[in-house]
Amino acid sequence: MYNNFLEKIIIPLGDFLNKSTFKKDLIKWRNIDQLNTLELEVLQKNNLFKILTHAVNNTKLYNHIELVEKNPYKSLKEFPVLTKEKLRESTDKLITENIKKLTKISSSGSSGVSSSVYMNSRDLSTLRAGLIHWWEWYGYKLGNPIIQTGISPNRGFLKKTKDYLFRTIYVSAFAHSEVQILTILQKISKKKYYILVGYASSLNVFANVAENNNLNIQFKSVISLGDKLFNHYRKNIEKTFKCKIYDTYGSAEGFLIGAEFDLPFMYILSPQCYIEILDDNDNPVPNGIMGNIVVTRLDGFAMPLIRYKIGDLGILLPKEKYPINRKFNYPLLQQIVGRDTDIVKTKNGKTLVVHSFTGVFEYISDIKQFKVVQKSLDGILIEYIKAESFNKNILPTITNKLQQSIQDNSFKIDYKEVKSILPSKSGKPQIIKSYL
Repeated sequence: MYNNFLEKIIIPLGDFLNKSTFKKDLIKWRNIDQLNTLELEVLQKNNLFKILTHAVNNTKLYNHIELVEKNPYKSLKEFPVLTKEKLRESTDKLITENIKKLTKISSSGSSGVSSSVYMNSRDLSTLRAGLIHWWEWYGYKLGNPIIQTGISPNRGFLKKTKDYLFRTIYVSAFAHSEVQILTILQKISKKKYYILVGYASSLNVFANVAENNNLNIQFKSVISLGDKLFNHYRKNIEKTFKCKIYDTYGSAEGFLIGAEFDLPFMYILSPQCYIEILDDNDNPVPNGIMGNIVVTRLDGFAMPLIRYKIGDLGILLPKEKYPINRKFNYPLLQQIVGRDTDIVKTKNGKTLVVHSFTGVFEYISDIKQFKVVQKSLDGILIEYIKAESFNKNILPTITNKLQQSIQDNSFKIDYKEVKSILPSKSGKPQIIKSYL
């Protein structure tokens, strides 16, 4: 009954006050899940046509492009590949002209290069509805109790109200304390209907705390987002929490790219995101071959992101290898090749994941890119590339912000200016390099 109360009363009221369309979009996604392959292909084609037409007619960056009549796939090739650097440089030219009431969304910067996009209430509604629709695949219903880790520790009145209404225990992922995690797990130890959601590296820390303290914990399901779900994370989490963990793949820039369900592959949310796999010269590679993942958001009209090079490598599953029996008819992503997201440890028992750092650096415009190197428990070295606006006084500020999470003044944070930061073997910059 509480689920119905939220969906029939609270959410419509929120949509009315915020001028959003969350409930409508959530119902839409539930219906899209039922479409066959041809219907999904037609829907994606129509959505691609709409966003390309909108971009050409309403943004300065794309107003010179001529569309190929009735063939959005050919038209798409006329658009340049959008890199993170180009996104930062061209933000004003990408925003739809004469649009108002925009919300700034900053990426986590997990590749070491942060960026920001702008969305209106409509774009945010479709994004949030698509995400919750994914969670519903894994047994979630609006109002079901969840534990969620994230990088928004400052829960103001509205967020605290939302957490209360939606029965959410929100845990900051900046720096996990074993005492904090232990307290939460002990509180829900006899309840099997909780869902655990968060960054893969953060979820693994939860599993380690439960195992180290011999806790008998069972979640309804675990949902991974934000960073790489390594095989050893998956095995550890599923063994400890006695349930299946599902991996999802998206980005803060507004892309809901893919999610697991019943296959060892990811279903691509094709009505929301169009994927290309390109080589280093921006030429398409055959399905089954690794290349750069380039994405186009099909329902983001405030700031159209077309052919955005997200910074990951991936492989599309060849059509002839599609399993006959599968839950949905969305296209399939065979594999995401991610960087090795490591962790930083301190003498006082704190564990810092990649988002402990990106959550700070995404708001520091003086630093263009960074990398964290740890060789001992005594401290870390942060290599950084200066931005044009760099002021050396920003470094103590960064130290103070990180120390708020570390809470150990003996933990040394040193800095080293560098001209370049080499990528990992996956081709993506590595945020944390630990030698421990």
